This record gives sequence, C-alpha cells and structure tokens, in this order.
Amino acid sequence: MNLRQIEVFRAVMSTGSTTNAARLLHVSQPGISRLIRHLEIQLGVSLFERRNARLIPTPEAHTLQAEVEKVYRGVQHVQNVASHLRFGDHGTLRVLSSANTGLQLVPRATARLLQRFAHSKVFFESLPTRDIVQTLVAEEADVAISSAPLDHPVLDVREIGRWRLLCAVPKGHPLAAARKFNLASALRQRLIVYSPEAPQSAVIDAWLAKHGIARQVAVEVRSGYAACAMAASGAGVAFVDEFSARAHRPEDVALIKIPKAPSFAIYSVTNV
Repeated sequence: MNLRQIEVFRAVMSTGSTTNAARLLHVSQPGISRLIRHLEIQLGVSLFERRNARLIPTPEAHTLQAEVEKVYRGVQHVQNVASHLRFGDHGTLRVLSSANTGLQLVPRATARLLQRFAHSKVFFESLPTRDIVQTLVAEEADVAISSAPLDHPVLDVREIGRWRLLCAVPKGHPLAAARKFNLASALRQRLIVYSPEAPQSAVIDAWLAKHGIARQVAVEVRSGYAACAMAASGAGVAFVDEFSARAHRPEDVALIKIPKAPSFAIYSVTNV
C-alpha cells in the first residue's frame, strides 16, 4: 500500500462511505471507489461488503485498519517534525501518561523541560494502560509516566516516585466533619469505584478488599478526576489518588487524609 491508498482507505473507514470520504478528501466519489476496488484486487481480499449503497467493513478491513492507524500516526509525527525544521526546533519528545499523572504531574514536568530546552517540542497524549503498552512497544512514543505497572518483555519500568490515597466527599459530609477519619464507616457509605481500565483500579480495590467490608457500589468511573466530580456532586464517597484529587476544584469537594494509607509507585516506562 502506498500513502495515497492508506489515506483513502482510512477516510472510507472513518466516514463509512465513499461519498463522505470524497468530501473529506476533496476529490470525486468515483475516484475513491476505483481506488478501493484496485486496493482489494491488489491485496486479494474483500475489504467491504456492498449492501444497499452502503459499505460494510469486512474483518480483513478492521485488521488492516489497526495497522494503518500505526502508519498514520507515524506519518503525522514526521509531518510535525518537518514543519518545525525551519525554526531549528526539531528536538521532539513523545510522552504518554495514565489519566491521573496527565492532570498535573506530566504537564508540570513538561513545563520545566521546556524552560530548559526552549526549542524543543513535546507530543503528549493520555491513554488507557493497554494503549500505552501497545504504543511503546510499537516505538511510537519515547516515554510514559504511569501510576500502574506496565508489564511487557521489551519495556523498562522504573519507579520514580510514590502516591497516596485520599478520601473525597462532598463539602459538609459527616466524614469530613469528624475529628478522626473512620475507614470502616467510610466503606459502608455509597461508594464510587473504578472500572478495570482505570490505572489505579487494581491497587485501590486490593487495598479495600483487605478490610473485608461488603461495599455498596453506587457509581463506576474510569478516572480519579471523574470520581472526584461524582463525590463533589454527592453521588457517593470516593477513594482517589492524590494526583486526581489535587487537580480537582477544592471549593466543592473535601479531601480527607487516610491514616496509615498505603503508598503506591509512579513509574517511568520506556522501550528498551
């Protein structure tokens, strides 16, 4: 496949039709159709089923799309670097983060980096853990900062810091007014918990499970910031990482320190 075929195939997959792809690329619809048919002949597989003037991607098309996206991101990176060459600004760093470290930790570190290397450019993206692993393994990023350990044979994982748990409740909640935080009482409240995709899910759930108290789950979220927002609105009590908690507006949520709360590692991850 050449770059033009990649561009057209991606446009058809993203828009759902040759007509919409033609509008997106500012070319004629028959030209898009001819290129797609030629690509199918070239590859020897059907990429789309034609049903009532609609294109339905085949399993082969979805497999090809996953690889095309990798190439497309690489092309975009090359274009971004090329656009800065004339300014002598070609030092680039591709940084990934988990959702919570991307709220304050990575932006602040990036700001300090750019103060030191003023002519550099940082490409930053916050991704789910599984996507961070895939992107690093594919060598499409330089480094990731994660609050969850990433396991892959080609990745170098190093601890660079620690984070602690806080309890987030709405302002005026009895737990915030108590002279001493009672963990058992907090665990019996309606709780805001994390879906398995959240980076802090495993460590927080494992710690809470040690207390052996049946939990009343009210809301499931995918990030600590969302957990704080739910707690601030009165949906329940949340146990949140301090990165997410500190990034939330302090006027509508109370953050309670948890005595003897465990600390968890922050990791720097690179492709070896």
